[in-house]
Amino acid sequence: MKFTLLTLSTLATTIAAFTPTSSSFVKTTPVAHRAASSSSTSLDMKYKVAVVGGGPSGACAAEIFAQEKGIDTVLFERKMDNAKPCGGAIPLCMIGEFDIPESTVDRKVRRMKLISPTNVEVDIGDTLQPNEYIGMCRREIMDKFLRDRAISYGAEAVQGLVTSIDVPADHRSNENSRYTLHYQEYAEGTSAGVPKTMDVDLIVGADGANSRVAKAMDAGEYNFAIAFQERIKISEEKMKFYEEMAEMYVGDDVSPDFYGWVFPKYDHVGVGTGTVVNRPAIKQYQKAIRDRAGEKIAGGKIIKVEAHPIPEHYRPRRVNGRMALVGDAAGYVTKCSGEGIYFAAKSGRMAAEAIVKLMEGGKRLPTQEEIERTYIADYDKLYGPTYTVLDILQKVFYSNNGAREAFVELCNSKYVQQVTFDSYLYKKVQGNNPLDDLKLLGETIGCLIKGYSIAKPDAEFSNPVESMKRL
Repeated sequence: MKFTLLTLSTLATTIAAFTPTSSSFVKTTPVAHRAASSSSTSLDMKYKVAVVGGGPSGACAAEIFAQEKGIDTVLFERKMDNAKPCGGAIPLCMIGEFDIPESTVDRKVRRMKLISPTNVEVDIGDTLQPNEYIGMCRREIMDKFLRDRAISYGAEAVQGLVTSIDVPADHRSNENSRYTLHYQEYAEGTSAGVPKTMDVDLIVGADGANSRVAKAMDAGEYNFAIAFQERIKISEEKMKFYEEMAEMYVGDDVSPDFYGWVFPKYDHVGVGTGTVVNRPAIKQYQKAIRDRAGEKIAGGKIIKVEAHPIPEHYRPRRVNGRMALVGDAAGYVTKCSGEGIYFAAKSGRMAAEAIVKLMEGGKRLPTQEEIERTYIADYDKLYGPTYTVLDILQKVFYSNNGAREAFVELCNSKYVQQVTFDSYLYKKVQGNNPLDDLKLLGETIGCLIKGYSIAKPDAEFSNPVESMKRL
């Protein structure tokens, strides 16, 4: 879960100094801008931006574009009531930064239980202040709020599925070249779509792991996890335990490379797991997390089953011409914690703000090089260290049961809890105490030795064909 952000603060201190460079793409020639005209028709023309995908990344991008008078903004979303499979945890800073009303938050989690492979439990939460919490939301509620806000600013909403995009050969250099979106538009209450097309000047791909925009712009493939979640309605008496409590289970029985969770929602719990390395066994791992939760969810009724691919790293290419990827489509999900909501919203906003500034009030279109130099470079500089830290932590602590036992024991440390919560809640690498870091290093070594001595061996598995699949 997100609480794992900086379990080893010593690693964070070292890697925080790392500043990744922007992705290196082929340089483009300057865009040939449309000729100015004194006719009223020309003056009234606006550039059209299509945002494909209406989740947090797309909605937050559309909101920025829609407030620019010189831009027509179209927001595509296949299902306006979509409930994406998701743990639903958001950091405290997101509430204020994105003006999200607390009414969209189902539960305020202030306590956390980490359960090791041998069922050793560690309680986390003593370091939180009374006004601090991790928000648990349902995606269908939060996404609708963000989408409706973008529409209120002037974005045109299209309930449709983009199926393909025609990309002109000279789209990198000729401003008069336009992209043609082919999509199926759906009327409310109907399952059959009506085929339509739309010409646009710029595209933001916010359409998730199976992004059609990514395919159209030859963004390259990435490895992915399968996240599986069941929403389970339990009794009011059992829900009292989860009122401010979330649980995280580790062990090769629930996932060979991730964790299982029980997260509280409005009137039910989300119980799930995920894996990259053994995707065919996801239902086996899901049964194991239900079994591990045991009596706490016993007698519950499964009211919804959800599964979805989750990217494991950045796309090789995130910008091509006047097409840019954000959110899951770009690969902005962190290792170790699996966090994606905040980074989706942030990347959508950062991309739109950078592009709007480059467009100078709708007077011109940006080049690929300009988008890379602003949006891509700024995002990587701001969050690259976080992705690197969590990648290392996942490799160290989720690789086998011995390391998982050590991870849980380390989380007994109030110092680890403080740094972890502060870093997650406010999305900033917190200042560390050198003496405590040195002490933590010794504790880490001791916990790893102990963990390896008591842990059972991991179960062996093999899926050479499935493991090579990419999106």
